[in-house]
Amino acid sequence: MSSKNNNKLNVPEARAAMDKFKMQSANEVGVNLKEGYNGDLTSREAGSVGGQMVKKMIESYEKSL
Repeated sequence: MSSKNNNKLNVPEARAAMDKFKMQSANEVGVNLKEGYNGDLTSREAGSVGGQMVKKMIESYEKSL
């Protein structure tokens, strides 16, 4: 099984900003996320990072209304 990242961004230049956002979200929920391979994370840890990112995006959108 390959560990190649198949996620596509609509704006490729946004990759660095998304990586920074992911690292900040991981730090906020106490997950030790590192650059590169993170296959040692549990599903719960990985899900909490994604959930925190979604939560912050929703909060940002609601503030802009």
